[in-house]
Amino acid sequence: MDRFWLKSYQEGVPSDIDPTQYRSLTHLLEEAFKKYAERNAYVCMDKFLTYGELDKLSARMAAWFQAKGLKQGARIAIMMPNVLQYPVAMAAVLRGGYTIVNVNPLYTARELQHQLVDSGAEAIVVLENFATTVEQVIDKTEVKHVIVASMGDMLGLKGLLVNFVVRKVKKMVPAWSLPGAVSFNSVLAEGARYPFNPVKLGHDDIAFLQYTGGTTGVSKGAVLLHRNVIANVLQNEAWLLPALGETMQHEQLVFVCALPLYHIYALTICALMATRLGGMNLLIPNPRDIPGFIKELAKYRVSVLPAVNTLYNGLLNNAEFAKLDFSSYKVCNGGGMAVQQSVADRWLELTGCPIVEGYGMSETSPVATANRLDISEFTGTIGLPLPSTEIAILDDDGQPVPPGHPGEIAIRGPQVMRGYWKREADNPSVFTPDGFFKSGDVGIMDTRGYTRIVDRKKDMILVSGFNVYPNEIEGVVAAHPGVLECACIGVPDKHSGEAVKLFVVKKDPSLTAEALLDFCKEELTAYKKPKYIEFRSELPKTNVGKILRRELRDEKK
Repeated sequence: MDRFWLKSYQEGVPSDIDPTQYRSLTHLLEEAFKKYAERNAYVCMDKFLTYGELDKLSARMAAWFQAKGLKQGARIAIMMPNVLQYPVAMAAVLRGGYTIVNVNPLYTARELQHQLVDSGAEAIVVLENFATTVEQVIDKTEVKHVIVASMGDMLGLKGLLVNFVVRKVKKMVPAWSLPGAVSFNSVLAEGARYPFNPVKLGHDDIAFLQYTGGTTGVSKGAVLLHRNVIANVLQNEAWLLPALGETMQHEQLVFVCALPLYHIYALTICALMATRLGGMNLLIPNPRDIPGFIKELAKYRVSVLPAVNTLYNGLLNNAEFAKLDFSSYKVCNGGGMAVQQSVADRWLELTGCPIVEGYGMSETSPVATANRLDISEFTGTIGLPLPSTEIAILDDDGQPVPPGHPGEIAIRGPQVMRGYWKREADNPSVFTPDGFFKSGDVGIMDTRGYTRIVDRKKDMILVSGFNVYPNEIEGVVAAHPGVLECACIGVPDKHSGEAVKLFVVKKDPSLTAEALLDFCKEELTAYKKPKYIEFRSELPKTNVGKILRRELRDEKK
């Protein structure tokens, strides 16, 4: 394939990376543990964890798993927010030769049961706040070992106070009963008495089962091999180094880990790439607490902030955020959902650091494309394919379309998953015969290699035969000064087949539907204009902050 986009690369970014420099993610982690032993690897609620401590604690936990008879390749679920126990458990599972099954702690019992049963997980590490959900389903799964952590486990004496407040004052821990469950700290203590036996791992061993709605809406596990994730760590590093290299020579990089580590974006960028670079991760357990989040940001010289559009928007709409010092900010990544021009413009004006939008998914470990780090303004595109990555834009027959024409984005590269777990029958339908993964997203690539996402195939609205893409409508509406957040969907219409319905959270309480429709008339052609507007106090979102159009659609059925 002619990778014509290489001519558009920023100076210093290579065309390819070499994932063979690491045998496994364990190799990558253990190299960093030794190289940066004295450095702080993580900080959470003012408690620091060094690389050396992470090495010691994760080896103890891995030894505990081994002593319990878990065989290499066994699946172990981790169900925790961003607390210090997460990186310990993650490193322990990988070092023990097991596969991590990342679980959203806010899952319902039904969702958790599906994931544990489908993955065949034999153990789970869960924060006590969510242990009641595990209790409801454990008898229907193969889980034999339950490790229960508490918020204060690794916070020293302060942890006693934190646990008291979480349990008794805020009442954030529903009653639970899991006979045979062991505490996180007792596992570390017991594990110290067992030998840790290093495991031989290779590129084709499974590192993560990353569950996703995928392109069909059914939650299934993307099989991410060690080589997939290693490749994406190195691809992202190659892309970021032109902006970070000089800083690294003078100070330790500080990564803000506000996106949950069970999400593949934070996992690859923060937990793994930052570790390889010897950076420190600032863990934010609850980024929805914007005032608390801003207080944490004020304590550190931040280098890298990966976030989604809603998080950037939330920070910008808090007056305290504008008082921070942004002089150390080098990279602000945007992913997970479309970054809106109005948010990107305000962010650049305030911080001086542009939001660099990228694109990917769980199936690509996750990053496939990104904008250059030296942009001076928002591009409205998802950028260029990363090193060693190919992007094709395909028509409905799977044939490439010329630049400037819309089609399905397809991705080929070392970061692309092996396939879906136990879904051998589905896999041929999501790959082309020559190995491109079909994303389900519609995009247009220009002659320089930059791709603009038009929308998800399934989110597209068909109005009188015309394609209407929600991203475009939402981008226009979000620019109205009276709008805080918005989303749009298609609803049945007897005249046009479908019509555009807009959901809006007001920033200005006096905003009316009429005023918003007048604004849309100036910016959108007739068939794209919303026919219905509904004001809401909030919009449904994932725990990462991505607005769920699907839930809005389901309400209307």
